Amino acid sequence: MEDINLHYRFLNWRRRIREIREVRAVRYRERLKRMVRDGDILRYHGNSDEVGCFVAARPLSRRNRYFEVTIVDTGVRGMIAVGLVPQLYKLDHQPGWLPHSVAFHADDGKLYNGNTVGQQFGPKCCRGDRIGCGVSLDSDDGQLTVFFTKNGKEVGSVEIPASPDALYPAVGMHSLGEEVLLDLNAEWGMEEDDGLMIVDSHEEDWARLHDIKVTGTLLEYTGKGKSIVDVGLAQARRPLSTRFHYYELEITDAGEKCYIALGLARRDYPKNRHPGWSRGSIAYHADDGKLFQGSGVGDPFGPRCFEGDVMGCGIMFPRDFSLDGGDDVDYWDLDEFAKPSEVQNELYANNEDEEEDEGEDLEGRKVMVFFTRNGKVVGRREVALPVEGFYPTIGMMSSGEKVRVDLHPLSG
Repeated sequence: MEDINLHYRFLNWRRRIREIREVRAVRYRERLKRMVRDGDILRYHGNSDEVGCFVAARPLSRRNRYFEVTIVDTGVRGMIAVGLVPQLYKLDHQPGWLPHSVAFHADDGKLYNGNTVGQQFGPKCCRGDRIGCGVSLDSDDGQLTVFFTKNGKEVGSVEIPASPDALYPAVGMHSLGEEVLLDLNAEWGMEEDDGLMIVDSHEEDWARLHDIKVTGTLLEYTGKGKSIVDVGLAQARRPLSTRFHYYELEITDAGEKCYIALGLARRDYPKNRHPGWSRGSIAYHADDGKLFQGSGVGDPFGPRCFEGDVMGCGIMFPRDFSLDGGDDVDYWDLDEFAKPSEVQNELYANNEDEEEDEGEDLEGRKVMVFFTRNGKVVGRREVALPVEGFYPTIGMMSSGEKVRVDLHPLSG
C-alpha cells in the first residue's frame, strides 16, 4: 500500500512540475523586433526609420536587480536606450516612451520616463561605454527607485509608481550599425570606500563554494578546467526537506564541455569530486545524460542537457518522514566542518580507496530521488538518505560554465 501511495504522490508532483514549467514557458520568453540576437550580442536590424526593441525573458527581482549593456558600435546615430518596461511593451517604441517604462538614452544622455520628451539626466554614451540599470528595494509609499550607471558609477535615480506588473530589462535601437553586448547577470557594486556594497550575493545560501563564484542566483565556474581534480563544487547550506524537497538549475552557459552535474550529496562530500562520483551522493550529469550514484562509472539515464535547459532534482519523502531537529535545521552551524580526504588524481577512483568511515553516515532511511529536464521527469532512483540529510550539490568542470539556481522553485 505504501508503494502505491508513493507512486501516486510521485505522479502528482510530476504533474505539478509540468504545470509550473508550462506557465514559465509562456511567462519567460524574450521578445524582440527589428533586432538580431547572437549569444549576448544584440544588433539593430531595421532601416533606421523604425525602432527596434528587445525585452528580456525574465523581469528584475529581489534575486536579480541589475543588468548592463556595453556599446559595441554606435552605428549611424547611437540611438541606444537602456531601461525597464512591462512584459508586453510595444516593440516599435523606444523604452521610456510609453507609460510604465523608464530608460536612459545614450545619444542625448536624457531620461525618458513614460514620455517621448526626455529630461536631462546624465552624460552621453559612446562606443565602449557600459550602461547599467537596476532597482532598489528600499522604496516605500508605493514608489520604486530605478537607478542608472555608466562605466560602474551611478549616474542618477528616479522614483516611479510601483506597478503590480513586473519590469523587464529592455534595450532599444534606432539606426543602422548599432550593436551592444548584453549582460543580464551583471553585478552592481562599487569599492567599499564609496559606501556601497554588492547587491544580494546570495552567498549565505551556500555552505561551500570551491572554485565557484556566486552572483545573485548565478553560479560561475572559476577553476582551471584542465583535469579531473579541477572540479568546482557548490553545496547548499540546508538539506532538502519535506518543506523544500526540490530544486532546479538553468544552464545559462555550457562553457567548453558542459561538464555540469546536478544532484544531492552528504554534508562532508569531497570538494573536488563531481557529485555522484563518491559515496553518499547521486547526480545527473549534463554532458552525457548519465546518472552517477557513488561511483565514477555512470549509468545511461536520460538525455544530454545543453545551454538553456533546466535540470531539476528532488526527493519523494515517506509520509511519516522527519529530519531530527526539524526541516529548517542548519547542520553547518552545529560544528566545525571536517575536511574531506585527498582524492586520487584519476577520473574513476575506486570507492574502496575512500576513507573507511565515510559509510557511517549512509545508514539512513530509503527515499526516492528523482530528476527532471525542462519540467519533465527523466527518472528516479531509491537511495539511502544520510543521517544529516541530502544537500543540493552542483559540480562544474570546464571553463565558461554558468548556471542559474533556484533552491525553492515550488514555493512561489
